[in-house]
Amino acid sequence: MKVAIIQSNYMPWKGYFDMIHDVDVFCFYDEVKYTKNDWRNRNKIYSINGSFWLTIPINKNAVKQKISEVDLPKNNWQAEHYYSIYQTYRKAPFFQQLQPLLNDFYNRKEWKHLSEFNQYSIKHISQYLGIETSFASSQEFELKGDRVERLLNLLTDLKATEYLSGPMAKDYLNGFEQLFNERNIILTYKDYSGYPSYQQISHTFDPYVSILDMIACVSLETIPDLIWNWRKNNSLM
Repeated sequence: MKVAIIQSNYMPWKGYFDMIHDVDVFCFYDEVKYTKNDWRNRNKIYSINGSFWLTIPINKNAVKQKISEVDLPKNNWQAEHYYSIYQTYRKAPFFQQLQPLLNDFYNRKEWKHLSEFNQYSIKHISQYLGIETSFASSQEFELKGDRVERLLNLLTDLKATEYLSGPMAKDYLNGFEQLFNERNIILTYKDYSGYPSYQQISHTFDPYVSILDMIACVSLETIPDLIWNWRKNNSLM
């Protein structure tokens, strides 16, 4: 059982969905502290004039809370983000693929919690892309111990035999490899390098933007080839 455990992000980039596709179970790890100026409440989209941030305004006291506890503001942020994305991509070649997602995420209801919105949108985008991975939430489990012990206990509860981690976690997991071995869990790290480029609406390619960019600019049938199938195809050459 291959498992990934990551905090929910706001409209993540393609690498996040590549990670989801790579595992049997993807667990949202939102029972940890909210971090300011991170991917939890913001991401970039790419207009004809270049990339820019879409940021959900979060109360400054949120840094004292877990991600799952962070409330969303009661203002017009949903309408504003919808308008920004619509104006940015309305002339993109495959905007008709993006439109129903935007209506669902921003117009269907008023969201009250950041984690709820992020998890909902990530699950639905994954389904839209044809990903069949199962989802779980750390909120469903009892989390005990320090940072590494909590992770190991969660992996054990998820019946993991392999843990796929993001490359940035190497620093804090360095020296703890034996603990994974003791639980018969293989520790591996995701490689985000080598993604093929695609035609964006601006001339200079920016690979580090929200998945929304790819959905607006590339046919749905072609998206898997640009996120995960290209590795398989390269290995057959």
